Amino acid sequence: MPVWLREHSWRQTLTAVYLSLPLRGARATPANIFCSEQYLKVSIPPFLFEAILYAPIDDTNSTAKIGNGNIFFTLYKKEPAMWDALTLENADKEKLQYLRENAVLKAHEKAKEETEAKKITKQEHKKYALEATMKLEEAERKRIEDLKEKERQKVAKELELWKNQQKNGDKYKSIQKKGEMHQEIEPLKERKSEKISKTRISNEGPSKTRLKSTKGSHGSCSIFSQNLKEEQLPAPRAAATIKVNFTPRVFPTALRESRVAEEEEWLHKQAEARRIINSDLSELEDLKEEEKNPDWLKDKGNKMFAMGDYLGAVNAYNLAVRLNNKLPLLYLNRAACHLKLRNLHKAVEDSSKALELLTPPVPDNENARVKAHVRRGTAFCQLELYTEGLQDYEAALKIDPKNKNIEKDAEKIRHLIQGTVQSS
Repeated sequence: MPVWLREHSWRQTLTAVYLSLPLRGARATPANIFCSEQYLKVSIPPFLFEAILYAPIDDTNSTAKIGNGNIFFTLYKKEPAMWDALTLENADKEKLQYLRENAVLKAHEKAKEETEAKKITKQEHKKYALEATMKLEEAERKRIEDLKEKERQKVAKELELWKNQQKNGDKYKSIQKKGEMHQEIEPLKERKSEKISKTRISNEGPSKTRLKSTKGSHGSCSIFSQNLKEEQLPAPRAAATIKVNFTPRVFPTALRESRVAEEEEWLHKQAEARRIINSDLSELEDLKEEEKNPDWLKDKGNKMFAMGDYLGAVNAYNLAVRLNNKLPLLYLNRAACHLKLRNLHKAVEDSSKALELLTPPVPDNENARVKAHVRRGTAFCQLELYTEGLQDYEAALKIDPKNKNIEKDAEKIRHLIQGTVQSS
């Protein structure tokens, strides 16, 4: 049964009500507070405060501050007026039930409207981002096309200039060859005329001079023909494409250094997690990417447990289990939260599930198995099932026989069982 918080103080002005509520050592968070137009509820197990306000308030602008062992509410009135009391007096149970249900219904409708508004805003942002991306891509494409056109024009000009240079070079070569031919022919003619004149004057060995002249003429023609030969350039090489095939690797390590079995198991887990995240889970629509990670949710649940927010920790572990139901630590930590909240049957279920997943028993999971047996044994003992609880403690002692605390607790349970048997 909840403990009702009756102690509170309040004061008012024409437009606002100021309410101070002591926490009595409990630790509160914004999740423990629910406020609507005419209904205010603060639930901090095992404490509960509930009030049907005297008149409607502006729940959107109203605030609540937690600090110094108190919750200080600033409630702005919808209509300026002085209230006779903080809550409605002489209200029957039916009216209170109606106001409570109406407040919860309005809160659900408001949350639904806010969710729809978030979806619409998100879609508009996506649309705007898509349009902006398309504009940027169009501008980039146009810039690239302009660069290509400029480069094409530049290459065309260079090619035209090279062609003109080639034509000018061919003309220069032909002129140079003609000049060389002229220079070689002139001395040959002079030599021939000199030889003919000598043969006429001396009249000696006409046959020899003819042979010499003919030999000299053949020799000059052979030299001239060699100079006129054009240089033959080799044909350009044919273009080809070289294809290089690489072994596809998901991980950066080389195949000979990798652990194929571990990598395949990791890939399988990642694919399973992505499949669950991409499934139709309404709880995941408004979450960030890191909030969809089971490990991140487990760390968040651990922090909430350390702060004493056991309900928040249970919610974090529940969502993590929905994303990955093969992690034994999630069930083990949630069992600890259920023990704090006195949900003993759920603590037994989560501890048993953790023990199922902690198979096969190896030295690496000894500590987790000891915790699972101890938490399940504690839940059994609090349910007054001492025999089952003693079995779990003895199983924990088999795993860790040097643990003195577990041995003391097991001895206490044995005395309780003996006392129960003797009294019966």
